This record gives sequence, C-alpha cells and structure tokens, in this order.
Amino acid sequence: MKTRFLLVLFCVILFSVSYAQNPSYKNQGPQPISFKSNTKALLNNAELAKLKEVYGADLKSEILDRPARVLTIKEILRNRVIVREITDPNKQKPCPKLSEIPLFDAFVSTLKRDVVFNPNSFNPLKYDFKYHKPGFQLIRVDNTNYFIIIKPQHYNN
Repeated sequence: MKTRFLLVLFCVILFSVSYAQNPSYKNQGPQPISFKSNTKALLNNAELAKLKEVYGADLKSEILDRPARVLTIKEILRNRVIVREITDPNKQKPCPKLSEIPLFDAFVSTLKRDVVFNPNSFNPLKYDFKYHKPGFQLIRVDNTNYFIIIKPQHYNN
C-alpha cells in the first residue's frame, strides 16, 4: 500500500514539474511592438490624404490627437502593407480576393472601392483588414497579378 502511494506521489510530482517547465503553458504576456525608425517622420501629404478619405471629419479626434494611433497608422502604411506583383502562376497562392474584404466605413459611409487598382495610390486603410491577426495575410487584387501582403505587428523584418 505504501509503495502504491509513493508511486502515485512520484507521478504527481513528475507531472507537476514537467507541466511547470513547458513554455506553452506559461503566461507570456503581451509582446511589445517594435516600430521601425521610419515611423518617427511626420505623416506626409499622401498619408494624410488616405487618412482623410477614411476618417473624414473625425480624423483629428480619432487619429491625429492620439499619438499611439498615429504611430500605428504610420507603421501600417510604411512597413506592414506591401503590394507586390507576382506574375509567375507557380508562385501565386490561393487567398481571399480584395473584393471579399469589407470596406472600413465606420466614419465615412460614402467610402467606395477603387474602380481601377493602382498599386502606387492604394489605400489599405479603406479596407477592414485584420491588422492585429497573428501571421502574414495575403489578399489578391481581383483580376490582376497584384497581391497585398500584410505583415503581423510583431514581425521584426
């Protein structure tokens, strides 16, 4: 009987030690977001125009008066959203189309999709992309070879 008790006690202790040392069970807490140095520069005219298009009259109160939001917007526009043309069909991966992504029309109800896609003037803020989703996101621009790549916020390259 005493042997059985010691065996059970040993198993409980062994399980507790292995459970405590497994990093997937530990509460790692939120990861800090590291912003690239190019976010220190002021918003440029093109970025301000994109913000104005999406936020309209609420731009100042929703973004410009909130330094953390300005920093986040600069990081999104300058570092996290990439438009890339991929002409080789073997390198194109199945993914959602831009037309399947809803517009972010919380502030400007007259927001419209672009009739013609221009990678140089594309405004990612118009779309309800999941910027806080972990991992990379890939979206194809309908009827083109253009893909929108959204890097995760904790990606350091």
